[in-house]
Amino acid sequence: MAKAEDFTKYVSDMMGSFPMDTTAMQDAFKSSAALGEKMSKVALEAADKSTEISTKWTKETIAKLGDVTAVKSEPTDYTKAMTDFASAQAELASENMAAFAEVAKKVQMETVELMLAAGKEVQEETTAAVKKATAEATSAAKKVAAAK
Repeated sequence: MAKAEDFTKYVSDMMGSFPMDTTAMQDAFKSSAALGEKMSKVALEAADKSTEISTKWTKETIAKLGDVTAVKSEPTDYTKAMTDFASAQAELASENMAAFAEVAKKVQMETVELMLAAGKEVQEETTAAVKKATAEATSAAKKVAAAK
């Protein structure tokens, strides 16, 4: 019966001829972590600003409720207080929704800028890594061809 040939040595020699450079992977991880940090900063700033808007809106609403709950001398004064409260709430809602929209717009612009910068950086890193890998592969192939 024929004996199966052990290809372990051939594979080991071949892999040794094409050394792996892990710096590209390390650089990619660092770039990814830096992008994550910047994106987190954008999200946290937006959350902080949104919380400020919500808190201000709540305080203003509670302050206006004081007028609604105060004792009135005439029944029509209760209607007027509710109408004034509803009108003030509509105005507050409009102002605060505009403020939230500004926060969202800022987040969107910063996110697009970060993604464009990251894309450009990845493209540059990839180009450099491919050039380096090509040069190393060509060099290794020449060494293997010369050894034969």
